[in-house]
Amino acid sequence: MSTTTRSRRSRRNASAMKMVGALLALFREAAGHTQRSLGEIFVVGEQQIASIEQGRRPLKPDLAEQLDQLLDTKGALAAALAEMPEVDLVPLWAEEYLDREREAIAISWYESLLVPGLLQTEAYARAVFRSRVPVYDEDEIEQFVAARIERRQILHRKVPPTASFVIWEAALRDRLGGREVYVEQLRHLHEYGCLPGIALQVLPLGRTSHAGLEGPFILLETPDHQRLAYSETQRGSTLVAAPDEVGILTQKYAMLRTQALNTEDTRDLLDRLLGEA
Repeated sequence: MSTTTRSRRSRRNASAMKMVGALLALFREAAGHTQRSLGEIFVVGEQQIASIEQGRRPLKPDLAEQLDQLLDTKGALAAALAEMPEVDLVPLWAEEYLDREREAIAISWYESLLVPGLLQTEAYARAVFRSRVPVYDEDEIEQFVAARIERRQILHRKVPPTASFVIWEAALRDRLGGREVYVEQLRHLHEYGCLPGIALQVLPLGRTSHAGLEGPFILLETPDHQRLAYSETQRGSTLVAAPDEVGILTQKYAMLRTQALNTEDTRDLLDRLLGEA
């Protein structure tokens, strides 16, 4: 086993650690113990019990078994620990969005920095994750890439969502991963831009007005016709359901579509970029 693989397997899923900690707190309180009394019984201290319950410190297997016995939890903590996933493939703040994306009947996506995730090739996605600072190890990168490519199946459902993408041309000028990755990604965009139900538009460089200067965002419509808006920052995200807030981004998206090239001119631009590559 390589050092990299051992390092990855030793990591614990942060959200799962919080879940195990919450279980411990629930069982402790039900048994009438305080963090101090539990810490004294196992000679680990009140602060360590508090850290475990808050998900900041991992619960060790031997302590989990002892706690199960003391708290009469029939092996629940040890079982939860054994089944704990090793690494967060998806940050907690993105999970709800991905659930909504899977079921969406309409997706409108403006992107200014990258090719939208649903339109990325495997090689391009790999280049994106390799650009991350601090770096991921190769095992993590492959897991992230697989998860991203799996998301593409949304566009190939028996009844796919109506999908509109507006991409700022600047995102198509970067050559993440090198020339071969770049060319493959352009061809992939051209192919998807020809699929029924998908409208792909490029917002060209050199415009004197730009409705998307505040950054990328996504609009979703759920099967029950609820409209949602989603945006990400460096370390978090916002999923908005308030009609007035969603309405503002809907207006922005409508303006971006008028400022962007139409679908036919977008395909022509992709052809030109391929010719220049």
